[in-house]
Amino acid sequence: MRKVMAKSRQPTRGATVVDVAKRAGVSSMTVSRVINCRPGVSEETRALVEDAIKALAYTPNVAARNLVTSTELRIGVIYSSVSAAFMSEFLTGVFEEASSRGARLILLKGENGRAPNVTALKKLLASGLSGVLLAPPFGEAPEVLRVLREAGCPMAAVGAYQSPDKICVRIDDRAASYQMTRLLLDLGHRRIGFILGNPDQAASAERMAGFYAAVREREGVEVQVVQGDFTYVSGLAAAEHLLTLPKRPTAIFASNDDMAAAVVSVAHRQHLDVPAELTVVGFDDTAAASTLWPPLTTVHQPVRQLAAEALGLLIAEIGAQPGKSRVPRESILDHEIVKRQSTGVPSPSSPA
Repeated sequence: MRKVMAKSRQPTRGATVVDVAKRAGVSSMTVSRVINCRPGVSEETRALVEDAIKALAYTPNVAARNLVTSTELRIGVIYSSVSAAFMSEFLTGVFEEASSRGARLILLKGENGRAPNVTALKKLLASGLSGVLLAPPFGEAPEVLRVLREAGCPMAAVGAYQSPDKICVRIDDRAASYQMTRLLLDLGHRRIGFILGNPDQAASAERMAGFYAAVREREGVEVQVVQGDFTYVSGLAAAEHLLTLPKRPTAIFASNDDMAAAVVSVAHRQHLDVPAELTVVGFDDTAAASTLWPPLTTVHQPVRQLAAEALGLLIAEIGAQPGKSRVPRESILDHEIVKRQSTGVPSPSSPA
């Protein structure tokens, strides 16, 4: 019964740029160029695309037409406000790069880490875009990627992991987390708490993998892992749990600086001295890391440069001739461990 109902619904779904590209055996950008009569497509390829359009009864949408007919470089930027410090750095990098390249930015904000709805995404595309830049976590949001993919819109994402349909710019999260955990182990810590980031982001899993890789190299290490979501509020809840355990950690590694700042706040409320009684480290090296007291030892990832690099690669992809793009699908920038005053050796008075 269900199969019959599914078949009856299929005709109501219109064909997309992706459907045409798949049938013709070409990229979505090539389909868009054919639709808008742009040069750079061979007659043979153009014929294949036109045949696929006829076979699928495809009707070009506004976004697909605007993608290549606009002479102005218009970049959609989809971002959220989960981590204000991270997003401030991200947007600064985007604005600076866009200014140097003469690109116009059209911003779309997802509230509280949630992706904009389909209607908002389609409205953004209908405004006429050359491409879209995605801030975390939207480079890995299935519904966002589906809408952009069906529109044949070029994409670049910061902090996301490699996929064939978008450019990804990031650091090596696993290696960075491994190095930070080794720092804690080398200081003598053997009871370590770890606060995970957003479970829907690959970077969270990579940071946890790096943490465990380092821990497995030493004997007698006890770990307590608590789920967070990269927000300050989630860091507060995680810290309350870790610091009320009968055998509380002597060090806590939070997957970003916002959650690490929350750990320091809870420690202060519990009259724990950081770092004399508790070591705290973070990840990102946002402004919060250096303005907090004590200043936070953290992983520095160059957020401004990541954003600028992603936008630059996206613009290069937009300007490339069909089938001749040499833009890398993934770019990994350097990170470093920044040592400040939030780390120390385990306190002899810590609960045994």
